[in-house]
Amino acid sequence: MGYITVEVGSTIGLHARPANIIAETVQAADVPVTLSLLGGEPVDAGSALMIMTLAAAKGTKVVVTSDHQPTLEKIAELVAADLDAN
Repeated sequence: MGYITVEVGSTIGLHARPANIIAETVQAADVPVTLSLLGGEPVDAGSALMIMTLAAAKGTKVVVTSDHQPTLEKIAELVAADLDAN
């Protein structure tokens, strides 16, 4: 299982909009991906609601985990991006 640790890039954290973008990308990839806070319980990254339960603010370190390297890298990029920017 591979993982990448990244800092949340969205200005107000992983709230509804970024969580939906991430979840939709995971669902489209159709491979298991989890997100967790350092030392925390992993949640299904294919569920926007589960992502929001992390309550991850901008700058929070999040561990992205998946066996599928291209999807792992894509989701890590999304977590690190400011998905609130227009």
